[in-house]
Formats: sequence, C-alpha cells, structure tokens
Amino acid sequence: MKAFWKGFSTYSVIGVANAIIHWQIFFVLSTGAELTQAASNFAAFCVAASFSFYVNALYTFDAKVSVGVYLLFIGLMGAMSYGIGRLGDLWRFPGLLTVTVFSLLSLVCGFVFSKFVLFRGREA
Repeated sequence: MKAFWKGFSTYSVIGVANAIIHWQIFFVLSTGAELTQAASNFAAFCVAASFSFYVNALYTFDAKVSVGVYLLFIGLMGAMSYGIGRLGDLWRFPGLLTVTVFSLLSLVCGFVFSKFVLFRGREA
C-alpha cells in the first residue's frame, strides 16, 4: 500500500497549482463570460490539465509522454469535468461547489489514472 501512495505528495502540490489555475478560469468563464458550468469546467480543466500533465510528467513520474497519451488523459478526465459541470447546471449548484467537487475527484482519479495508465511502470 505504501508503494501506491509514493509520489502522491508531489502530485498533490502540483494539484494545488492546477486547482488555482482551474478555479480562476472557471470563474472568469462562468461569471464574466456567462458560460454554463459544464463549458466553463471543461475549458478550465483543459488549460489547467495541460500545465499539470507536463509538470507531473517531469517531476512526479519522471516520464516522457506522447501526444496520444496526453489526448487520452484530456479525453477521459475532460469527460469527467464536463459531466460534473453538467450536473452542476442541472441541479443548480453554486459554481464553488461544482469546482470543489471536481477538484477533489480529479485529485484522486487523476492520480490513480496517471499512476496506473499514463505513467505505468514509471517511478513515482
């Protein structure tokens, strides 16, 4: 079990930077541009994930990655970001709740996905 959590602290620090980027973009798009939470969450995720994907590849997993792997990550996690935003729209959640729920799910799911799919066999 200890081996599973190795690298999680570095991943979490990068995740905080990711969350700051994500939240800022989400609120600018949802409040300033008046986009839906689904569209705002997805767009914010794509920008923030590009940052964290690259930084995690360098520092957390020490791995070179391909465009295909990056697109797989963006596609699967992006679908989750859109889905959480869509639920926020349907259930009329405040934007803060939507990005908080997504950020927490993204932290755990993103780490598991990165460790066991994207960077499988790499040292974390």
